Amino acid sequence: MTPVQALTLSLVVAGGVFGLKWLAYILTGSVALYSDALESIVNIVAAGTALIAVLVSRRPADSNHPYGHTKAEYFSAVLEGVLIVLAALTIVREAWPRLLAPQPIEGLGAGLLVSLGASGINTALGWFLIRSGHKARSPAVVADGQHILADVLTSVGVLLGIGLAWLSGWWVLDALLAIAVAINILWVGWRLVRDSVGGLMDESVSEAELAEIHSTLNYALEGLATEGKVLEIHDLRTRRAGPRTFVEFHLVVPGQTSVEQAHQICDRLENALQASLDGVTTTIHVEPDHKAKHSTFRIG
Repeated sequence: MTPVQALTLSLVVAGGVFGLKWLAYILTGSVALYSDALESIVNIVAAGTALIAVLVSRRPADSNHPYGHTKAEYFSAVLEGVLIVLAALTIVREAWPRLLAPQPIEGLGAGLLVSLGASGINTALGWFLIRSGHKARSPAVVADGQHILADVLTSVGVLLGIGLAWLSGWWVLDALLAIAVAINILWVGWRLVRDSVGGLMDESVSEAELAEIHSTLNYALEGLATEGKVLEIHDLRTRRAGPRTFVEFHLVVPGQTSVEQAHQICDRLENALQASLDGVTTTIHVEPDHKAKHSTFRIG
């Protein structure tokens, strides 16, 4: 399933889940279930925003955006984090009066059953989005799935807590749970913003991916180094932009190497990286032997 299809599905399901959770709140009047329903509104807005961002990010490069539009997905994840913060503040505002003056919850059985069904739907959707997002290398889809699974965890905590309040008669737990939900989604929002800002700031790929790039380059140049056709690779840099990975480095070859020979070596490296990494764009700067640094990443 493509990122567009996955996020369209998320948007439709989020609307249905919100309806179920709002019904649970209406049946019980619980501020904890209100907080759970409010987070589902954030899910709807976030899925819609992510869908727009993915549609923009898939546009081909043009004269104004020669490197493409892939970073648009990070903006959607940042916006989702901001929405989560606003939702948390709204939850605290609603829960505070109940914390000072606790009230019994009515219609508890039906409300909990409806909320439990909504959480089951969200669990299946969240795992599906994360798998689809990783496969398509779409940060917007992964962020949406992570947010939904965080919603499931808070929902389960709310359901268990309300059950405990019913058994013990400590109805103040209803307000306390709502505030706990607010704190939890604040943490989720912070993580989303942090990861997205990292993408906007051109952070390098992970250590595991960098090791894979090193291994691929070594394997692609096997034999050429011992023959003296390639002397060194240095100043290797990477960055991630949505589903795209950009790799650039300097390739040192003997000074007498012809342009055609150097071009063939570059093609060999580019093809190897494309076979190893999805969505990679490689830029290679060829240098003569007197430019060797004898440091950083070297062949052999």
